[in-house]
Amino acid sequence: MNKIKCECGHVNHEGTVLCEACGKPIEGNQHIDGNDKTRLLNMRYDGSARRSQTYKKSIIDKIWNFFSSVKVGVWLIVLTLVASAMGTIFPQEQWIPANAVSRDPAIYYESTYGIFGQIYYQLGFYDLYSSWWYLLLVALIGISLVICSIDRFVPLYKALKNQKAKRHETFLSRQRLYSESDNVSKEEKQQIIKSLKKQRYSVRDENGHILAEKGRFSRWGPYVNHIGLIIVLIAAVLRMTTPMYIDEYMWIREGERTVIPGTNGEYYAKNKDFILETYDKDNQRFEEAIKKEGVVAKNFETELVIYKDQTSATGAEPKLEKLKEGSTRLNHPMKFDGYALYQAGYQSNEFSSMSFKVHETDDPNETAIGSITIDLTSPKSEYKLDNGLRVVIDQYFPDYYLDNGEPRSKSKYPKNPAFVFFIYPPNSDDPEVSFVGIRKNIDATGENEYKLGLQDFEMRDVSGIMVIRDYTLPLFFLGGVIFMIGVIQGMYWHHRRIWINPKNGKLLLAAHTNKNWHGVKTDIEKAIANTNVNMVKDQQELPG
Repeated sequence: MNKIKCECGHVNHEGTVLCEACGKPIEGNQHIDGNDKTRLLNMRYDGSARRSQTYKKSIIDKIWNFFSSVKVGVWLIVLTLVASAMGTIFPQEQWIPANAVSRDPAIYYESTYGIFGQIYYQLGFYDLYSSWWYLLLVALIGISLVICSIDRFVPLYKALKNQKAKRHETFLSRQRLYSESDNVSKEEKQQIIKSLKKQRYSVRDENGHILAEKGRFSRWGPYVNHIGLIIVLIAAVLRMTTPMYIDEYMWIREGERTVIPGTNGEYYAKNKDFILETYDKDNQRFEEAIKKEGVVAKNFETELVIYKDQTSATGAEPKLEKLKEGSTRLNHPMKFDGYALYQAGYQSNEFSSMSFKVHETDDPNETAIGSITIDLTSPKSEYKLDNGLRVVIDQYFPDYYLDNGEPRSKSKYPKNPAFVFFIYPPNSDDPEVSFVGIRKNIDATGENEYKLGLQDFEMRDVSGIMVIRDYTLPLFFLGGVIFMIGVIQGMYWHHRRIWINPKNGKLLLAAHTNKNWHGVKTDIEKAIANTNVNMVKDQQELPG
């Protein structure tokens, strides 16, 4: 790396705009073209050399320079925002309704949204936020933030830390605020220093050369913002990992006890009861909705018992110990051991079991010669009666409907069960075929000797529960707080510097601030009141 020696004797790195010692513009990096507006010094990063503007040869330099560009960072953010918006057009894979015809994304998106859903699936937007390329975009934003910050923070920190009170005359005369004064006494100079200290300036005197400074910490506001954003990005990436974030959904029926998904079999939940409260039909607020839907839920909640498996051996029979009992309702989760169970949905009046009697077709009294009870959650394939009859379930449609004359099921949940039964008479291998459902009993041939009829049924409610565990929230909160500190730090405080240097019997006064030039003018006006020091002029406002 080349070195550039200033006339003051200080050796600067290549790419330095202003001498780190005296502030004189480095020849070739700053020019005076006679226009007062363009002759002002470029005080960005105090003229220090940035790595991205110095090293440009190796592949590492080129990668560094690419990610240090603010434009690259902005484009990465724009691409990520566009991709995020695309991911909200249709539900993500984990939000496919549990009662969908198929939860297979390849089938669901095409059957539900047509050609656009098929394109959405084929482009991979159905699982966007866990896709490798989306995570890569987030990671690249983080890399860009880190490199941008280091590329600018380190040289700026060194420049501000090592700045001197004595500055070259060119440095002072080419500041935006500048004035020259004659016949300024030592007493007046001390009066100015005293006034600046009253205004909370930190004043440094180097052999009569004065540097008054305040609000330097505000310069680090953008870098504090970057730290906050980096923490938020880290939290977003960690949110994609199971140990840090769990978002599962389960259907649990009244009286049922099941493993809570996402807990590796450690926790179980039992649905003691589902409670549904609805608005009265004469409720004026929801009158239209009640007329349209028939029922409008006012509150629905599930009474749960949480168990913890105390067995230590893998594959052993679970030994459950009651951990907690309570309820979860909308927006009021039940919490335990870092998990939260949210009431997210329900299905009322789901069939749990159905009983059928078997009688002879030509019996006018339909006297039962046997009966079967089918558990609709896990039906058996065959049922044997005492008289030798066998009833085989050939086809089961939990949520029956007709599609172009073909029986199908809308979902896997028993909302409208229907069956194709094979009835084998005693000592016969030739079955009789019957189609039986709610208010449906069809003899396929019209010659069946035996007939099945619905005798009884049991119903129950089903609760839809979201299982959430989120260890990333503290990181999101920390990142947000740090980001807001950076915003406040950079917005409400300003870095102000005032230089007072003697030169050939004159007093040179110059000032610079990163924001609020009117404020620093007011500070100078207060400091030089009742002295012979001339008020600074704003050289940017002078005619070109």
